[in-house]
Formats: sequence, structure tokens, C-alpha cells
Amino acid sequence: MSSPKTRSKSEEKRQQIYDAAAELFCEKGFSATSMDLVAKTAGVSKQTVYSHFGSKDDLFVATISARCEEFISTSTLSPEDSEPYTTLCQYAEHFLALLLSPQALAIHRICINESTSYPHVSRLFYQAGPQRVIAEVRDILAGYKRQDILAIGDVHTAAIQFLSMIKGEIWMQKEYNIEQPMSIDEVKRYIAASVRHFLRGYGYKLPPANH
Repeated sequence: MSSPKTRSKSEEKRQQIYDAAAELFCEKGFSATSMDLVAKTAGVSKQTVYSHFGSKDDLFVATISARCEEFISTSTLSPEDSEPYTTLCQYAEHFLALLLSPQALAIHRICINESTSYPHVSRLFYQAGPQRVIAEVRDILAGYKRQDILAIGDVHTAAIQFLSMIKGEIWMQKEYNIEQPMSIDEVKRYIAASVRHFLRGYGYKLPPANH
């Protein structure tokens, strides 16, 4: 029996830098987070931070990408092996969990607050986060299109429609810090209804919903 793989010292330090950067970017914002501060918080030298990440921009992108990679690795389902309604409902639940996580909300607010002074930060965030999620949904829908399961013309537009629909009221409630957001049951019902509506719009025949 093989022993579990252990991290190298370099990998451990890289993870320490990731963790410190995520905490600082969320707490202090992009402009107030320096590479010096990341190094101090991570317990490594500034040279070590730069050896792993060439610039603060690179570190910001890597931090967001790591979170998205974690999300994608646990959410991806093959259209060839799954039924659209189940697949998209599960994906929607994963997507909302990512979108409504404290870290994601904090980074989103940072990008909004600093978009005027540091517009490139918002671009970096969009490329590392939302753009990757859109691409994943696009690939899932393209699989159903190839199988003639969904009658989609433009899969990119359909992916945007799907994600925008799923965000719905629950995201707005979190964004505006509403004290009593939708319950878990309400969110599940909303997702189910939204996915059904989306699939019907693209020609998928669904059995009647259970009431």
C-alpha cells in the first residue's frame, strides 16, 4: 500500500502564500495589500513570494484561480454521462456556493470599490473567475448541443443566460446584506424552477414537476 503523497517544502510555502494573500486581499483590498505584507503574514521571505509569483497582479490572479479550480474540480459533470436537469441543478448549487462564499463576496466588493482607481484589478478578477466559470458552462451546454439534446444556437449566450438566472434574488440579498435571505429550501426550489425553465426554452422535454 502506497503512502499518501506529502507536500514538498516549496508546495507548503506556496500554500502559505495563497492563504495569506486570500486573507489580505479580502480584508484590506488590492491596493493596501503589499507583497511585503503577504510575506510577513505567510511567514516567508519577500524573495520567496516573488520566486513563486512575479508580481502582485500574478498573485491576485493565482489566488482567484486557485479558488475557481477547487470549484471546477468538484462541480464538473460530463454531458455524455448525465441527464441535463440533474446536471444543471447540481452545477447551479455548486455555483451559488462559490458565488455566496465570504471570500468570493469580499473579492467582488474589492473589485467594485477599486474599479475606478485600479480598473485592471477588475479585469484580472473577471478573467480568473467569472470568465472561467462561463467557459465551463459553455462546454457543458456545447456537449448537449452536439448530442442534439438541447437546441442551442449560441452556447456562449446560453451560458450567460443560465448563470444570470441562477444568481437571481439570493445573490442580490447577499450583495445588499439583507438580514433574512432566502432559506435553503427556497433556494433549491428556485434552482429547480429556473433549470426547468431554461431547459424548456431550449427544447428539452421535461416530465411534470412534483408539487
